Amino acid sequence: MLDGIGLDEDSARVYRALVARPSATAAELASDVALAVGRVTELLAALETMGLAARQGADSERAVASPPGIALRALLAEQERRLDTVRSDLVDLEAVYRESLAGRTAADVVDVVLGADAVRQRFAQLQAAAAHQVRAFVRSDVPFVSAEENAEEERALLRGVRYRVLVERGVMDDAHFYAAAREALPYGEYVRVAPTLPTRLLIIDDDIALLPMRRTTDEHYGAILVHPSSLLDLLVEVFESTWSRAARLTDEGEPGVVGEEVEDLDRSLLTLLMVGLTDARIAGQLGISARTVQRRVSVLMELTRVATRFQLGAEAVRRGWV
Repeated sequence: MLDGIGLDEDSARVYRALVARPSATAAELASDVALAVGRVTELLAALETMGLAARQGADSERAVASPPGIALRALLAEQERRLDTVRSDLVDLEAVYRESLAGRTAADVVDVVLGADAVRQRFAQLQAAAAHQVRAFVRSDVPFVSAEENAEEERALLRGVRYRVLVERGVMDDAHFYAAAREALPYGEYVRVAPTLPTRLLIIDDDIALLPMRRTTDEHYGAILVHPSSLLDLLVEVFESTWSRAARLTDEGEPGVVGEEVEDLDRSLLTLLMVGLTDARIAGQLGISARTVQRRVSVLMELTRVATRFQLGAEAVRRGWV
């Protein structure tokens, strides 16, 4: 929380420790926060400059915390004044940008982002700017960033941005992917699976898209940024068309036909079966043996009185199991 008013982690720790004491020396605080005394002395001086700490009148070696309700409120007021200035500048800059956008030539519709670091930065910036929806194609062989590096996705989901993610079947080689997709579902991330996808793609709202150039070497790695244009409209249409034909990996909140209940394991098994995974890959995603998959499929086929796996999938949809 305190980083929002300009305090780094060490400064925040020292201030919290100081608030918890009537007064303290740098040495006492250093023991509390596990930092060197010299470092704490520097941080105390910075806190004094910010009005968060002061020297004790009777002993100048001891510091006291300024009342948080007063000191922090003043800092927050200053931050709000700065944000108001930024918002005003943002409105002005957006107006200027829209004017320049209207005057773009065909060559200006597309920007090129060169270098892996620059692409990762732009990938994060675009998700951070998303207001309503992010649409994505995910291919295992053409990543923008790894899942571990994509912290902005989690932040966007937490602030209410909806994600629709279309992955190609090869992504399911990751044995943990299905579990991760189910964990993200309550936050508004829906996942479907297609046999193959033409490219990696990220569409932010209906405003901008990012797709990779063909990778040759890491040195020449880059991406294409597509601004509002017929080309962006085409990319949106390609996504929506492909999405409509893809198999659902997670539930999307649409009511189905209510029928007999099946166990969660069977529901997950049927979902992965309809996505097109082999028994071995289904077993890997669910943490069971391939033989268990085959046995459960046989039980479900007997329960639904069907002769083929294709008929089992159709019957599972009819009964609202998937």
